[in-house]
Amino acid sequence: MAVKSTSNLIPLCHPLPITKIKVDFKISQELNKIETYCTVECDYKTGIEMEAMTGATVSLLTIYDMCKAVDKKMIISNCKVIEKLGGKSGDFKID
Repeated sequence: MAVKSTSNLIPLCHPLPITKIKVDFKISQELNKIETYCTVECDYKTGIEMEAMTGATVSLLTIYDMCKAVDKKMIISNCKVIEKLGGKSGDFKID
């Protein structure tokens, strides 16, 4: 639901006709670390990276909220767009 609320949270973002939302987690018990990946798709002429970033960060905030009783020292960091296809500015991918 956070992805669909992006336009209410971030100025200049407008509601988009989202067709797919997928959130995946990679958990490393050895490193005491959780990585989240949010994929968002829509059939529209603009990019949806802000929606994906909102989904990723809110999923980590949710984990923080559920785990803060055990450890308040958790850090949310390195939030970034890994790949974006389409939109006015075209494709983008981190190497």
